[in-house]
Amino acid sequence: MRETIYEAAGGREAFVRLAKAWHARCLADEVVSHAFSHGFHPEHTERLAAYWAEALGGPAAYTEGIGDESAVVRMHSGNGVHPEMDERAQACFEQALEDVGLEPRLRETLAGYFRWAHGAMVAYPRSAEDVPAGLRLGKWGWDGPV
Repeated sequence: MRETIYEAAGGREAFVRLAKAWHARCLADEVVSHAFSHGFHPEHTERLAAYWAEALGGPAAYTEGIGDESAVVRMHSGNGVHPEMDERAQACFEQALEDVGLEPRLRETLAGYFRWAHGAMVAYPRSAEDVPAGLRLGKWGWDGPV
C-alpha cells in the first residue's frame, strides 16, 4: 500500500508547521493580510493543519471535531472576486512549503493540492448564502483529486 501524502509529509506536526509558515507569510503580505484584518480564530493554524491533514490522507479530525466543508467554504465566500489576492496566497503557500523544508516532489504535490482546494474556497464570490449544505471535504492523493 502506498504511503499517503500526510504520512510522507511527516504527519500532524508537519502540517502544523506548514500552517504556521503559511499564515506568517500571509500576514506579512500587504495584499493577503487583508483577509485576516478582521481577526481570525485563536486556533486558526491548528484547525487549518487538521483540515489539510484530513484532505491529504490523515485522520478525520477536522470533520469529526471542528466543522464541515460547507462551513469552511462559507467562511471564504461572499468577498467578491480577488485574483491578485488568490495568486499571492498561492505564492505564500509555495514559499511556506520551502520554509518548512519539504522535499521537491512533496512540495509540487502540495502546491497542486492548494491550487485545487483554493478553487473550492473562492467558488462563491457573491454570497456565503450561495454555498450548498452538505459539501464533502475534498480529498487529494498523489495523482490529484480522490
